[in-house]
Amino acid sequence: MPLSPSLPPGTTQRTLSIIMGGGAGTRLFPLTKDRAKPAVPLGGKYRLVDIPISNCLNSGLRSIYVLTQFNTMSLHRHIQASYKFDNFSRSFVDILAAQQTPENRKWYQGTADAVRQNMRYFLEQPYDYFLILSGDQLYRMDFRVLLHQHIRSGADITLAVTPVQRTAASDFGIMLSGNDRRITRFVEKPTDPAVLEELKLNRETLEAIGRSTNERLFQASMGIYVFNRQVLVDCLQGDLADFGKHVIPKAIGERHVSAYIFQGYWEDIGTIRAFYEANLDLTSLVPKYSFFEANAPIYTHPRFLPGSKINGATLR
Repeated sequence: MPLSPSLPPGTTQRTLSIIMGGGAGTRLFPLTKDRAKPAVPLGGKYRLVDIPISNCLNSGLRSIYVLTQFNTMSLHRHIQASYKFDNFSRSFVDILAAQQTPENRKWYQGTADAVRQNMRYFLEQPYDYFLILSGDQLYRMDFRVLLHQHIRSGADITLAVTPVQRTAASDFGIMLSGNDRRITRFVEKPTDPAVLEELKLNRETLEAIGRSTNERLFQASMGIYVFNRQVLVDCLQGDLADFGKHVIPKAIGERHVSAYIFQGYWEDIGTIRAFYEANLDLTSLVPKYSFFEANAPIYTHPRFLPGSKINGATLR
């Protein structure tokens, strides 16, 4: 993980991380038959939810809520057993399970609705920034870099985006931004060649991120958002259900929405194929994603098992 730029003092303490516990996870069935998507095992000893939590902790963000609803027992048990802090610390990883209240008897209708239903908890402390994360992605990111760009640009909302090739563009929400990174257009899973031609990264942006100007790349949303406090409150007025489908497209026309271009490894573990290929790649001699990063480890609940016993094998 590269060195992060300096942030204004206290920025990480004034940032609240909110991890979405995922929906029913039907595309990952049968792995999600008895557990939530973020509780699905990864790489032998980890759970998917360990990735965003570890990224937060490694970025100095130690105020974390996980919002849950479906098949939550395994996920709750893992989080409660794994993430314990000093009693005198202000750090926490807390679970907010869907609940019925006198004001609202509905379950979460989407990511934005889940945040809306829990806003009273988020606003109890004087957080200036809210970092919204998915609980089922594989990546390693220093969120301090994301926060630095968000503050420096004066944005109301910042989205993390990743460059993707033309063949993958139709699987994502694609953003169009200028050289100043301000997003001016959003198209959900575009397939029209003429539209795609309009959405590709321009020459100046390609040069700025160190890519060849001959590449045809597109900015795909990673489902990672930074909101200013009052902006989040204002955007969740009403009944918009989902950040990616409703809140962000509406905000682009009304507010300063900026794109943070992330170029590291990122995989959305949303399907059986993606899950299989991500796990299989971990066995490569040099995997695309490595758990062996001394400066940015991935935390999990330790498993106290006896040592391996190997007979008649050649190990290299």
